[in-house]
Amino acid sequence: MKLNLSNILTICRILVIPIIVALIYLKSPYYGWLAFILFCLASITDYFDGYLARIRNEVSNLGTFLDPIADKLLVASVILILTSKEVITDWETIPALIILLREIAVSGLREYLAGIKVSVPVSKISKLKTSLQLIALAILILSESGISFIPILFIGKIALWSAAILTLYTGYDYLRSGLKHF
Repeated sequence: MKLNLSNILTICRILVIPIIVALIYLKSPYYGWLAFILFCLASITDYFDGYLARIRNEVSNLGTFLDPIADKLLVASVILILTSKEVITDWETIPALIILLREIAVSGLREYLAGIKVSVPVSKISKLKTSLQLIALAILILSESGISFIPILFIGKIALWSAAILTLYTGYDYLRSGLKHF
């Protein structure tokens, strides 16, 4: 197995997740800022790993396998730690659950379809969904940084609901496409 720059970025995204989670867990605005910065850097690598793989003609089975796993691990880990810290609480657990359940369901559907040799490409709206999820979570992480001059937590919760609505739409779209093959 030969590692290329794209795969290294994906692996780094996975390796930084425990650090982000630990920083969110710690109760200090300084750690909140560090978690926010690392989360943003990890989120940016989601774009660049695929982009670099395509332009450098380095698309690999490892990258194809790891990239969606890295995305889901990053999103799920942050949702879970923010829920445990009660940043995501009450009604906001609904969009968090929508996001988590859709990711699990689509992963299962993709695995089933791969088993019968059917590929469902990632749509542009799904890429937008991932971006909105990452933005919402970044804002919610930033709410742990001690910012008080803007309603950052409220903005993050609105973004989370928006991401969940788009997540439902893309989940339905994948399910509709996948059901044709059952």
